[in-house]
Amino acid sequence: MSIQEEVNKRKTFAIISHPDAGKTTLTEKLLLYGNLIRSAGTVKGKKSGKYATSDWMEIEKQRGISVTSSVMNFPYKGYQVNILDTPGHEDFSEDTYRTLTAVDSVVMIIDATKGIEAQTLKLFKVCRMRGIPIFTFINKLDREGKEPLELLEEIEEVLDIETYPMNWPVGMGKRFLGIFDRHEKQFVQYNGNEEESYIPYEELKQPDHTELVTQATYEAAEEELTLLDEAGDQFSLDAVLSGKQTPVFFGSALAPFGVETFFNTFISMAPAPTPRKTTGGVIQPGNPDFSGFVFKIQANMNPAHRDRVAFLRVCSGKFERGMSVTLARTNKTIKLAQSQQIVASDRDTVDEAYAGDIIGIYDPNAYQIGDTLIAGKDRYEYDELPQFPPELFKKVAAKNVMKAKQFKKGIDQLVQEGAIQLFRDKRTESYIIGAVGELQYEVFQYRMKNEYNVDVVFETIGERIPRWLKQEQVNESLFDERNMLVRDREGNFLVLFKNEFSLNWFKDKNPNIDLIDLFEINTYGV
Repeated sequence: MSIQEEVNKRKTFAIISHPDAGKTTLTEKLLLYGNLIRSAGTVKGKKSGKYATSDWMEIEKQRGISVTSSVMNFPYKGYQVNILDTPGHEDFSEDTYRTLTAVDSVVMIIDATKGIEAQTLKLFKVCRMRGIPIFTFINKLDREGKEPLELLEEIEEVLDIETYPMNWPVGMGKRFLGIFDRHEKQFVQYNGNEEESYIPYEELKQPDHTELVTQATYEAAEEELTLLDEAGDQFSLDAVLSGKQTPVFFGSALAPFGVETFFNTFISMAPAPTPRKTTGGVIQPGNPDFSGFVFKIQANMNPAHRDRVAFLRVCSGKFERGMSVTLARTNKTIKLAQSQQIVASDRDTVDEAYAGDIIGIYDPNAYQIGDTLIAGKDRYEYDELPQFPPELFKKVAAKNVMKAKQFKKGIDQLVQEGAIQLFRDKRTESYIIGAVGELQYEVFQYRMKNEYNVDVVFETIGERIPRWLKQEQVNESLFDERNMLVRDREGNFLVLFKNEFSLNWFKDKNPNIDLIDLFEINTYGV
């Protein structure tokens, strides 16, 4: 089989949502369909003793949440599926943002009872501005929630994207009867268990189904479906692939119901790996020369071996275990002898991979997030990965000063893998950790203790508004504790403003100083 034929089989996507919308539960069901697991453990499996396959870190099992991005790979109906199950918790959006650079499409889960929530909106904006095709799964139809038409209207108004419902629910909660599958022209009947009945539209007129079609709930949904057929938007795969229209699916991941029909339709529509921009021009996935980039580094996935794994998105050519590649940043040659496909904490050696595949490679402290690996004569680097600014900041130090060496090693490794963002106070040189939410500090504290045997203490400096400065515009006399001058890990200067008032006051007093908002730059490219 040619490289291009292998590329065409790849479907690489991420699942995004607000916390508790059912993301990891949906992922588990997809793994069941891919025969990767025998039974699905829910995220909140603490009481039953079952844990989600995609949750591997001990703290995830204790808290019943996903805090790291997992990678899952399995064959399904002739395709090779790569799912990146990103952390849904709002505290871990930095990892999620980077993961979105490694996928070709996204499944966005919306809780039917709550509609669009803050984290969904934030992640959606990043996908939209980067032109990533978005498929929507509206979850929890087995509970009473918002009306389907209201949910569609909310998606279109809040997210500013056209919707096309691929199926249509008949009732919800205790009144839930099933869905009209518009794509396959069939009614999928909900039987209150894991079995689903598939009834072609033309068979619904048969006497066997009189009891179903005469129910008020069914008749109301049928009227809504007729309205959609007559007045709704037309489906356009081109609009979907360009990020202008989102196909919407209704169902329940927990039941499960509607998941298999969603997955089959999604897999048939989701794009194969696409060309990517580099400093040397656009690289086609079918290019015979291997290339890829590192989007995530995870230290101590196996605590017994203190190892580091770099997650690599293959972008072109064929990867073969043992091949030699060039690290573009340093121009050094590295032999990729240890390569793995990783499902949560389980690993299998992988001997070959193609564009779209995600593999784990052993990291001898050589890689950084965003690094490009290439084989062949050409030299180039893939577009720099975005860095998104944190919102909470705390000073951090080792509780025991005798542990300074381990403290420094732990911080350096966790910074390199992107688990935290590190800053240094310009005046005192104290360490400052930036995070998107409080839980990130808990995980940092937990990992420093368990992986590096260091107890840490925090001193809160609260929520801050970070703005980066141009080197030539730095004037130390303008800053104090309210507006702290710090440096990031690259040595760039930024100011941590106490609040909006302080930021606006500074702008008014110093109109000639440019204040750079990284979120705006990385999301909108401005």
